[in-house]
Amino acid sequence: MSARSEAPGQAPSRPTSRELIDAVLDEGSWQSWDEAPLAVAAPGSPYAADLAAAAEKAGTDEAIVTGEGRIRGHRVAVIAGEFRFLAGSIGVAAAERIVQAFERATRERLPLFAAPASGGTRMQEGTPAFVTMVKISAAVAAYKREHLPYITYLRHPTTGGVFASWGSLGHVTVGEPGATIGFLGARVYEALYGQPFPEGVQTAENLFAHGLLDAVLPVELLTETAGRFLDLVLAPHDTTPAPEVPDDPVPDLPAWESITLSRKPSRPGVRALLKLGATDVLPLFGTGAGEWDSSLFLALARFEGTPCVVLGQDRRGEQAEAPLGPSGLRVARRGMRLATELDLPLVSIIDTAGAALSKEAEEGGMAGEIARCLSELVMLEVPTVCVLLGQGTGGGALALMPADRVISAQHSWLSPLPPEGASAILHRTPDRAPELATQQRVRSLDLLEDGIIDRIVAEHPDASEEPEDFCRRMAQAIRHELTTLEPLDPTGRMSARHARYRKL
Repeated sequence: MSARSEAPGQAPSRPTSRELIDAVLDEGSWQSWDEAPLAVAAPGSPYAADLAAAAEKAGTDEAIVTGEGRIRGHRVAVIAGEFRFLAGSIGVAAAERIVQAFERATRERLPLFAAPASGGTRMQEGTPAFVTMVKISAAVAAYKREHLPYITYLRHPTTGGVFASWGSLGHVTVGEPGATIGFLGARVYEALYGQPFPEGVQTAENLFAHGLLDAVLPVELLTETAGRFLDLVLAPHDTTPAPEVPDDPVPDLPAWESITLSRKPSRPGVRALLKLGATDVLPLFGTGAGEWDSSLFLALARFEGTPCVVLGQDRRGEQAEAPLGPSGLRVARRGMRLATELDLPLVSIIDTAGAALSKEAEEGGMAGEIARCLSELVMLEVPTVCVLLGQGTGGGALALMPADRVISAQHSWLSPLPPEGASAILHRTPDRAPELATQQRVRSLDLLEDGIIDRIVAEHPDASEEPEDFCRRMAQAIRHELTTLEPLDPTGRMSARHARYRKL
């Protein structure tokens, strides 16, 4: 998914709740869930008059509309904000309607599509409305605990307590082009501090650039994107055992030859593997917490009939931007959370020249992120497959390795340092790198013999010379491992994983 902007000077469009529903859902599929809202204003009071006027203006009885429909045939629950009703503000009645929709979607095991448009908490109701953020967030957490998919589309505007609760908790979060999205109200900031809030901060495009949104898309593209997401996560897992990849003979070549081949710029990386070997690839973006890293690629994908979360080190991103940094590993940890919350297997792909060695990486917590990736992957409850695709240097590579099954390309390798670095430490010169690579048992044949990997996918003679055939063989191997792991008892599978690494 990618960002799209409005034309310069064009005001953001503001579809009503019903216009949005009609645009996104399959024609004729909408059914309202709404009942009369809770009574929150004394009869005859000024607030009661405000509510009546808002209802007449908006054509809805509250700032929230709920119901169900279908997106590309998938039955979904829907929560849509109506900005024309008191600026979409959330009071006690609106909050109750949101919670009831999450609870019903949980009971009926429906995916949920939410499209807020709101200025935040309803000031007319004060603190009682403000604290409903807690019960809304609790309802979202209970919903996600059932491994049900949640999509959010943040419309213009989405601010305050809405952005700070259900608006920020989606598995996939998309913004409307040109939308104002932010926590702090600009008018409040100016009133408190006597100066305007900086321009361009609270925009969908800026949030996308900072890894807080997965995409910026106009309403017209929502159905396609939401449908692809639902196709991926809701399709029955095909557990029919995939054909075995033939165990082609692997030549006993020197480690240094494999290392040299793995560094060829033309060697296929994670993007080529997904393009040539997977289907229905839906890229996601950033950590969801204000960071992104081009060296770590995160996506939902399917290997034939088996959906999964893919997190892969992207050699193209490392070469064009920067080495793998702490933020890249935080993107990886987002992928692990997604796999757990959506109950999908996880495929991790190693191909890195090494983690960033810099002041920024140290201060950004590189060591801690490696540690957290290792501990979270080892304990991840879903089936896991790791692929050594190319270079495997240092802790940045190891951070993605713990898995139920580990596959290696013939010319992939794993080492605590680049062999040149190991040679410099031991011999005060990088010139003995080929010798050190052999001694350190870094090549795939050694990794297989030492029980670190489970199988080798051959290259004929190396992946850069047969990228399409190699990627398809590797994808077939991944699919085979996923379908082998899927039917296993989770407790036994986890025990086997822990025993595997205890024996190393």
